[in-house]
Order: sequence, then C-alpha cells, then structure tokens
Amino acid sequence: RFISKIEEVLNDWKLIGISSGKPLEKGIYNTGTWEEKSDEISFADFKFSITHHYLVQEPSDKDGKEELAEDALPLPMQDLLCMNNDFPPRAHCLVRWYGLREFVVIAPAANNEAVVSESKCNLLLSSVSIALGNTGCQVPLFVQIHHQWRRMYVGECQGPGVRTDFEMVHLRKVPSQYTHLSGLLDIFKSKIGCPLTPLPPVSMAVRLTYVLQDWQQYFWPQQPPDIDALVGGEVGGLEFGKLPFGACEDPISELHLATTWPHLAEGIVVDNDVYSDLDPMQAPQWSVRVRKADNPQCLLGDFLTEFFKLCRRKESTDEILGRSAFEEEGKEVADITHALSKLTEPAPVPIHKLSVTNMVHSAKKKIRKHRGADESPLNNEVLNTILLFLFPDAADKLTDGFESRANTSAGNNPPPENEDYNLFSQFKSAPSDSLTYKLALCLCMINFYHGGVKGVAHLWQEFVLEMRYRWENNYLIPGLANGSPDLRCCLLHQKLQMLNCCIERKKARDEGKRGSMSDRSPLGASGDGPKGAEHSGENPEKEKEFGKSWESWSDSEEEFFECLSDTEDLKGNGQENGKKGAKEGSKEPVNLKPEGRLHPHGKLMLLHPGEPLYVPITQEPAPMTEDLLEEQSEVLAKLGTSAEGAHLRARMQSACLLSDMESFKAANPGCCLEDFVRWYSPRDYIEEEVVDEKGNRVIKGELSARMKIPSNMWVEAWETAKPVPARRQKRLFDDTREAEKVLHYLAVQKPADLARHLLPCIIHAAVLKVKDEEALEDISSVKKIIKQIISHSSKVLRFPNPEDKKLEEIIAQIMSVEAIIARARSLKAKFGVEKCENEEEKEDLQRFVNCLLEQPEVSVVGAGRGPAGSIIHKLFVNAQRVSAVPALEEELRRSGGAEERRQGLQSDFPPPTGREVILRSSVPRPAPYSKALPQRMYSVLTREDFRLAGAFSSDTTFF
Repeated sequence: RFISKIEEVLNDWKLIGISSGKPLEKGIYNTGTWEEKSDEISFADFKFSITHHYLVQEPSDKDGKEELAEDALPLPMQDLLCMNNDFPPRAHCLVRWYGLREFVVIAPAANNEAVVSESKCNLLLSSVSIALGNTGCQVPLFVQIHHQWRRMYVGECQGPGVRTDFEMVHLRKVPSQYTHLSGLLDIFKSKIGCPLTPLPPVSMAVRLTYVLQDWQQYFWPQQPPDIDALVGGEVGGLEFGKLPFGACEDPISELHLATTWPHLAEGIVVDNDVYSDLDPMQAPQWSVRVRKADNPQCLLGDFLTEFFKLCRRKESTDEILGRSAFEEEGKEVADITHALSKLTEPAPVPIHKLSVTNMVHSAKKKIRKHRGADESPLNNEVLNTILLFLFPDAADKLTDGFESRANTSAGNNPPPENEDYNLFSQFKSAPSDSLTYKLALCLCMINFYHGGVKGVAHLWQEFVLEMRYRWENNYLIPGLANGSPDLRCCLLHQKLQMLNCCIERKKARDEGKRGSMSDRSPLGASGDGPKGAEHSGENPEKEKEFGKSWESWSDSEEEFFECLSDTEDLKGNGQENGKKGAKEGSKEPVNLKPEGRLHPHGKLMLLHPGEPLYVPITQEPAPMTEDLLEEQSEVLAKLGTSAEGAHLRARMQSACLLSDMESFKAANPGCCLEDFVRWYSPRDYIEEEVVDEKGNRVIKGELSARMKIPSNMWVEAWETAKPVPARRQKRLFDDTREAEKVLHYLAVQKPADLARHLLPCIIHAAVLKVKDEEALEDISSVKKIIKQIISHSSKVLRFPNPEDKKLEEIIAQIMSVEAIIARARSLKAKFGVEKCENEEEKEDLQRFVNCLLEQPEVSVVGAGRGPAGSIIHKLFVNAQRVSAVPALEEELRRSGGAEERRQGLQSDFPPPTGREVILRSSVPRPAPYSKALPQRMYSVLTREDFRLAGAFSSDTTFF
C-alpha cells in the first residue's frame, strides 16, 4: 500500500517518464525561483510528508522535434557533473550537496519520531526503489533518516539501465586524514573502486570560508543620546522634537569571506597534512556575505515600541499622579457658602503678559505639596524647555501681548505643498509643523527618557492647564491652521482646532463689546432678548440689569446671545447703522430700521419697495469635529421616518437657514421670501420673459416648484423668522459650551487614550525620519519598503480603533528599515567608502556595500586584488594582529630570540572556518566494460561537523 501511495503521488505530480530540460546556465540557482509542493502519505499508522522541490524553468523550445538519444542519461545525473552552480548561497541542502535541479523528499511528518533503526531505513529505501522502477520516474527520491537536525538523507535515482545511489556520512569528530584534499581523493577513489588502471581524471572545486568576527579597529559610530543635554534643546545628537535614529550596537556581527577554486585538475595543487598550496590571496574567486546581528537595538524602534506600550496602560492621569494633583487640601471641607461669594466676586483682570512662569501653573505647587519637592515626575528645567518648544509665543515677554500675540500665534503660514507634508491626511495624524505633532514627539521622548508614564501624565496635565489658561485669557493656540477643524487629522488635533475656534469667537466678541460700548447708549439699541420685545424702552429693569457689566452676561445660557461673526462688522456697525437709519428713517416705520447690513448686493433690487437689496451680516455655521458629526447623524437617524420625526429633523437641520433669514429680514425691511431666495439660492428663482397687456417684454419671475410645495420648510421658516440682526440672535455656535466640552474632553484623557490618539503622529514622524535617513544612503530596497509602510499605514490608521496586531506590524516594518540603514552605515564605515579618494573606486565600493545588503552573497570583483578585496584583506590582517599580540608576548617572555618571534607571526588569514570540496569524475562502474557514468562526492568540514555526501552511479545492464 505504501508503495502504491508513493506511485500515486508521483503520477499526480506528473513526474513519470523522461525528464527533459536544458543544461543549467551559470548562476541560475541563485537567480531562478525554487518552488515546492507537498502531500501526506502513511505507512500503516506512521505519517510521512512527501515534498517535491524544483527549480522553475521555461519550457524548452524544441517541442520534442529532436528525439532524445536512446541512451541519454537522466537529467539529474547530468546535473551531478555540471559545474555552473557549485556552492549556491541560498538553497536546500541537497541542492548544495548534489547540485540537483529537482528532487522528491519523504520525511517523517512534523510530530512523528525519527526513523532511526537500520531495518526501517532499508524498508523505506527498498519501497522507494520499487516505486521508481514501477513508474519509470527519473527524479531522484530521498528518504530522511535519523534526527531532523542531522539532515541525513539516503536516496536513489533510476534511468534506463542506470542507477545512482545517494549516500551520506555525518560525524562529529573528523578523522585527521580527511581534513585535506589528498585524504578526500583517497576516499573518493576507493569508493568508486574503478577497475581501470590509469584512472580517469578527477576534477575538483574547493571553497575555503574565513570568518571575521571582531572589528576592533572600528568602534561603533553611534553614541547613545546624552539625556542631560536635553535641556539645552538637544539630546546628544538628537534635536528636541525630532525622533532619534540608529543602532546602539554594531548591526553587522560577522563577515564571511569565501575563497573558491572552481576548477582544479587533480595534480595541480598540493594539499596534505604537511603543506598546502591553497592560499586565499591566490584564489581566483572571492565572495562575501555578512551576518547581521539578530534584532540590533535601534533607537527609533525602541522609542516606538515604548510609546506603543503606553496604549495598553489602564490608569487615569489622576491615579498616576495621585488624586492630590488637582485638589487642594481641605477643599472638601470648605464651607458651601463660599461657593456663592466666589461667583459674585469681581473677576480679576486677565494678565496679558504670558511668561513661562505663568504657564507652569499652580499644578506644580500642588504636586509638590503632596510629594517631596524633588519627586515631581518632570523637573522644572525639562518642563520649561518642553513648554517653550510647544508654545513658542510664550517667550515673547511683551507687555502688550494681546495684539502682537494674535498675529504670531494663529499659525497662518501656508502649508508647504509636498507629499511628505501631506502624509498626515493619509495617516490621519496631524501636519508636521502643528502643535499636536510636536506634542506627540515630546510625549514620546518623555516616555522614553523622563519618568515614563508619570512624566507623560504630568506633561499632559500641564498642557490641559495651559489650554484652559489660553481659553480664559483669549490667547490663540499656536501651531494650528485657522478655520474649522480639519477632519483629515486625528481627533485630538480637531479638538484643539475647535478650542481655537472658540477662543477666536470669544475674543472677537469681547473686543466687539469693548469697541461698541463707547458707541451705544446703554444697551438701548440691542436690548431685546429672544423674547422679541420690539422697543427697548419697555423694560427699564432689564436694561439696568444688562447694563451692569458686559462680562457678567456674556456667557449666560438662555437669556441673551451676543453673536458677532466678524470683527470688522463690530467696529463699523454701530455708527454706520445709525447713519443709515437716519437717512431711511422717514420712509420706514421706526421699529424696522435696517440693521446688520454688510454691503449692497451688486445688481439685485427688492421686489416690492424697489430698493437695493443688502447682503446681511450672517452667523457662521458652527464648526464640528468628527465625533460631534457622528453624534449628530446618530440623533438624526434615531428620529426615524415618522412625520413628526421628519419635521424635527428638518427643524434641527434648518437652524442655520432660520438664522440667515432673520439676518436678511433685519437688513432688508419690507422684503419677501422671493428676495431671500434670489440671494440665497438663485436657482430656485425662475425668471422668464413674457409680454404684458401693453405688448412690452417684461421679465417675470417666480419660485421654483420645490419652493411651492405646501408647508414647505423654507416657507415655514420664513414665516417664523423675525427681523433680528446676527449679533442679537441666539448663537448658532455656543463657543462657551463647546470650549468647556473640549477642555473636559482633554482633562479626562488617560495616558493610554492619549497614546492611541497620537500614535498616528508618531508613525508619521518615524516614516519621515526614515525617509530623511534613507535619502542620505540611497538604498533601493528600502525605498520599496517605505512605500509599503506608507500604503499599509494609510489603510490601518484610517479607522478609529486599529487593531494592536496591525500597529505592531507597522512598527516592526519601520524597525526593519532602520536596521537596514544602520547596516548600510556600518558597512560604509568598515569599507571606508567615504574616505576613498578615487571617484571610480568609491562608486565600486558603494555598489558593493549596497549589494551586500540586498544579496545573500556578493562576489568580489578582482578577488583579493580588487579595491574591495584589498580592504577585506586589511580587515583580516588587523584582526589577526590583534589576536596575535598576546600570544607573541607570551612567546617572547619565554625566549628572547628574534628567530622565534618571526615564526610566531601568523599568516594574514586565520585557519578557515569551513572547507568545502566537490570531487567529480565520469567512470565506468561496476565493471570495466560498463557505461562511463557520473560520480560525485561533496565534503564539508567545519569546527564541529564533518559530512560526506556521495552520489555514485552504476550500470544496471552491463555489470
């Protein structure tokens, strides 16, 4: 059954019959692609996996026109003698040992024990032999025996009248007679047992591998950053607000030099236990591979990983800093009556001189009060440096800070137009010159160097206090683009922009009040609330109450809203409206004098009074952050489809429309809905030429069909709208409430939430950093990986809560790029690329270093005599000298003679770490009249391992 299962699999894979293919080209084993397919078979209840390994080749062009010679050898046997692909750098061990392009391996399945007993091995081998004979398959079949780590295979290959046996020896201790060529030749010849007296020539390929482990003459160039220097604005080589980069240890651990003699005839070189001709400097071929340190410690990677760990913390800011941070002692006990007196006390005048000391609020004192003076997570100097970096406008110690700060802090410089800058919209992070981005970098640095999660909580608390201070004192927040929140950025950035909008509105309002107080009678002009009292004189009590203090009512919820949308309007409004009112007062009823006009509309006239139509000053619609938009859409969706729900939804959505209608009515007394539609939605007013009774052509206009639908929302809104100018309407955007919401939102963020919000900014910064560093090195493979990272990140980060696993993948990709760049720098330093004067040589070396990074093995042009070869030689010589010094001193101590000293000096190269030899010959076996068939033996010898892998063919017809 077992044999028939093997046959079945070979049939399925179409491995039956003659295998055809071209002779192998040079190097095809490195450049071609290897594939494998597997299946499972079992011997009774013992499972085996059967795997076909093969080199993918283009089908040959001959299409069987040339009939294969009858006695042609099977391809695998021809491959045994082919010399084009000796010692492939990356391949299955059987490819390296036997030079085969395809073979099938039967091995015990993953969790089964190894086949150790000899009888079982023989049973398997005979099964394989029968299966090959039955099917006529010419692909070699191997069986894995002994423990897996030993990589022991036996196998065979059958062809018409020929058979090759694959055998193997694997030893720990090397018999001394086999450590050199002459000993290996003896084994090979005795194994062939050739009956001919002058033996056919044996061709040899030899490779010696030397390992360079210690680069003592090169200290590793990257110093770990100097943390104390941070206060001066940099950390070691690391600017403040930039991420660090580079490996802390040498990312290249070893250099392996392989010296190869690809084609030696038997008598040419002597290599025995006394003397050897194989001098690496004379080898015709050199190739180099480097061994990379496993996961070298890299700064950028460490920064990212540590920051990512923050995302998993559970504590809130208060728990980390101790509750006391926000509470003063004895506050709970304070008498409730003080609360009222606190409200009625006159508000202190805001201090406009915003210095660093003002900014570092009383939080510091409170923290100190409850801990020892020195236990605050961030020391003062570091904190001040960071706050100055985040809020550069605080450094201007201006007496009249109010005006000049307004100009500097809005951050209105136009953003640079390049793809790196616009990465933030792909990553949903924040622009790289914004406050949020800087904050992310500072938190990342504090988390790594200054007090970890406690430091992060402390800085965040200071940041939130600073935000509140700016809101209360009308200081704009620096480093944020103007206008409503940018939904392409992360939510935290949107919240800060929202706070800035609130500060701008509040500031405009406060300035407006200050300006217009002088122009107005005590609130006579604007003293009606939403209750709609037409004449200000009706309510003297209310007037007095309002007249008391501008500050006292500016933020009251329902009573009265002063909403000034534009500072210009505030300045001019009082006087101009007065004049206009005086001129038109004769025509208009007194209570309907126009208010809140911006400018006359170019061409339009009012339909009925025939006066110019004025564009009103309107309220700007409320800015929204994405979470508010979501909330609103949820509320609207929950209203359902009933008539009542639809009506409510319409009312909610038409708040802005209603406000604009009221402003329009106030600016254009006597107007009608048609006037409003002509200005607001011109497409809904259809004009056509008609001929009137007198035969004149006149243009007649009417509302569009959608406006004429009965109980239409526009008509309803128009009827309910009162002529109220924008500044006296209820605010569409209640900046006080929104600002408080934002401040609360910021205050309740835990360090973990914060890290989640800011992780896209950190990844954005890391990608930019890697791009900058790569630009200096110019490594094409890294460019590709960076593109992959960007596309991967933009997919992952676009969603609100990306999975941890995906984020870890992105961080791992960034770390791998950092390691590659560090390796490139390490190799550049070792090969002295920068020091090279000759331009041509410099380019060669640069190319060589780039190949070392990307290819498993790189051949050295000019072997030991080329530019790279001579550098490698020097490296080995220096390493030998260093290791030889102690031995020499020992020698000299024992004997002072100069003669001995000369002998003590070693050769330029250490003893080879690995010796590989391939012996090939074509010999008739087993009888002198048999067909001459390929014989091959591969031997590898390392410090603790010796292996012989032989393929010996014999003629099965003439024996």
